Amino acid sequence: MAAPTSAELRREFLLDPEIAFLNHGSFGSCPRPVFEQYQAWQHELEREPIDFLDRRAPNLLAAARGSLANFLGCAATDVAFVQNATTGVNLAARSLDLGPGDEVLATDLEYGACDLAWEWVCRRSGARYVRASIPLPLDDPRTLVETLFAAVTARTRVLYVSHVTSETGLVMPLEEIVARALELGLVTIVDGAHAPAHVPVDLSRLGADFYSGNCHKWLCAPKGAGFLHVQPEHQERVGGAIVSWGHSPGTSFVGRIESQGTRDPASWLAVPDAIRFQAERDWDDVRDRCRRLTCEGRRALCDLLGTEPLAPESMVAQMATVRLPHPAPALADRLFEHHRVEIPVGGPEDDLLRLSVAAYTTREEIDRLLAALARELDAEHGQGDE
Repeated sequence: MAAPTSAELRREFLLDPEIAFLNHGSFGSCPRPVFEQYQAWQHELEREPIDFLDRRAPNLLAAARGSLANFLGCAATDVAFVQNATTGVNLAARSLDLGPGDEVLATDLEYGACDLAWEWVCRRSGARYVRASIPLPLDDPRTLVETLFAAVTARTRVLYVSHVTSETGLVMPLEEIVARALELGLVTIVDGAHAPAHVPVDLSRLGADFYSGNCHKWLCAPKGAGFLHVQPEHQERVGGAIVSWGHSPGTSFVGRIESQGTRDPASWLAVPDAIRFQAERDWDDVRDRCRRLTCEGRRALCDLLGTEPLAPESMVAQMATVRLPHPAPALADRLFEHHRVEIPVGGPEDDLLRLSVAAYTTREEIDRLLAALARELDAEHGQGDE
């Protein structure tokens, strides 16, 4: 049976049909069957909160965690649910025993919220957060690897890197990066916010010390479903986001992370439904189709804008970022207000436009983006001539 078309899949999502939604990478969208199961869990919770939270939830969460672990290729005892990938990165960073003069090495392509977390941790410990400057455009992923490791010093203790970068949408050569870092004795922490169901994830094979990811982006689970995977030798020092019942003597790593006082676990419990939704729709084929459309869209955008691709196609999956010919801080708002096209524009210079191609994205929506961009650029040019 052939995978469903993008138009068929669009009908299974709750998205406004009047909007060309090309920003799945920021928040994603939850398909209707998964969202309905999410709401069903919430109804069960409200029917008998004590029975649900005190008696049933531990076993229900264990089953959901087992499904997620199987999807990620890891042991269920090594992964815990968190609210989002940024929470996981924070927990990993705060678990480290950093001291004055120690260095945490990253690229300058990392997610801004996590940059702030690292700066906070390093400021309190006296360590330094070092961001290797990656030259864009890249001609080869090996250039990125060599540039990153050229910044390693005798003081480097930790290597922090994204699996798929946020603003630039690049699939990092992660296995090589992690392997080299481990050979150097560095603690490896991976921000996998954009990776699960977007690119292959096999945590046992990867071997990173810490890996934090989202289920509410490309896996299409409800908002608030993330995870933190920690290798067993590091688990004892990882605490929860707050100190609560999970910090009672003898509580496991999973208990410390997930026991955060009263919270609605429905988004976590719906993760197996998101995994099943995709498995039943031949998601490998869907992903392949999306990647081809992403590459087509990137070529068309670069042709329209007269700019170079940021990296080779080997580093592109379902997101592609292109550089605009000049800074355009208000462009995203204009595209939405004038053309009902939802797409982000960011970067330090407000000159990076990021296209996300989700399962429901059609070529017609990309053509709509291209036409809207042409009109907005023409309007800017016309204003400049007046």
